[in-house]
Amino acid sequence: MISTDLIGVEQRRQLGTTDLYLSPIGLGTVKFGRTTGLAYPNQFELPNESALNKLLDLAASLGINLLDTAPAYGTSEERLGTLLSSRKDQFIVSTKVGEYHINGKSHYDFSAKSTRASIENSLKALRRSELDLVMVHSNGADADIITQSDVLQTLQQYKEKGLIRYIGFSGKNVAGSLLAIDQVDAFMVTLNRQDSSQLELLKIAKDKHKGILIKKAFASGHAANNDALNYVVNYPGVTSAIVGTINPDHLRSNVSALTL
Repeated sequence: MISTDLIGVEQRRQLGTTDLYLSPIGLGTVKFGRTTGLAYPNQFELPNESALNKLLDLAASLGINLLDTAPAYGTSEERLGTLLSSRKDQFIVSTKVGEYHINGKSHYDFSAKSTRASIENSLKALRRSELDLVMVHSNGADADIITQSDVLQTLQQYKEKGLIRYIGFSGKNVAGSLLAIDQVDAFMVTLNRQDSSQLELLKIAKDKHKGILIKKAFASGHAANNDALNYVVNYPGVTSAIVGTINPDHLRSNVSALTL
């Protein structure tokens, strides 16, 4: 185990059996575009473009190559599209379908029509010809989403067209999420010192050689310490943990505290 002040290429991890190699922590971007309806303990204001440019420059210099966004993150996708226009191939971007944040509230739609519109909107907003990874953004009814909607089939159609490279599922419960095990390339699961409710999914996904992204590593900001991050980053099978921050000092300290 070694400590590092930056993440080297040799420390990137393969996302399951895909050709995506990710830094062990990724930068979550909900705070790039949304301030309402979040579980974070402290209020914040959206950073301006200059601040976000500096944050992305810092992330790249530290060796982070994964950004996580979603239509539900307000203007995050659109802002990333602008910010990344001069950073060709510098970051792998994960986005989502299913959840939309409208007038301060979350709304969900997993229909084929909505999924198609979401993908087209993400391609346009992010200014990309293909999306690296698209996760289903579950509302908690995981089993119904997988068995009663066309969302995974629609994502597969876009994958076959070459507009999506890989598909994932970000669920809320183990039994429901497992129904997607043979239809996705990766899962996003909750894991932190306070919440191990999805460990069974993580372990089965690892055995099935699926990529694993971690959400809520810091329990939505309620357990922000180095031990919390190293616990999830070094958990067997974890590809990358998503850290949502707009604070350069926090990002730098997270990377410098990694023991890999």
